[in-house]
Amino acid sequence: MALPSLVPLNAETSTSSVAVRVRFDETDAMGIVHHGRYLGFLEIARVEWLRKRGIRYADWAAMGRHLAVVEASCKYVQSARFDDLLEIEVTLSELRAASLRFVYVIRREGFVLTEGMTRHACIDDDGKLCRLDEAMFDVLKRGEV
Repeated sequence: MALPSLVPLNAETSTSSVAVRVRFDETDAMGIVHHGRYLGFLEIARVEWLRKRGIRYADWAAMGRHLAVVEASCKYVQSARFDDLLEIEVTLSELRAASLRFVYVIRREGFVLTEGMTRHACIDDDGKLCRLDEAMFDVLKRGEV
């Protein structure tokens, strides 16, 4: 079956949230989260987003499919600090034949701290671009299970 180049997504089922508490080693000498650590927070949220849909990222890797980060960005609005409980909202915003895009909002007590985006290409074990298969599309299009 030929897969479309851009798959329609349901906004209600494409979003999940995960809570993350800031650890001491993620902060600088002033107790503020280092800017480079935010990409790690996005990864935590993305992996949990998949888990909430019934798949472990490691399962896809074992099948020779990987979602390589090809673009990432963060807009820093306010600082997070040691021991803050962060709520990370992650939404699959775009799904194509061989790539996808997630957008993120990191909040503390309802206030936006950071907005981010990652774009991923589906690659095989040799690092070559490949199409997402139908089973992957099914997982990516469904809501939490």
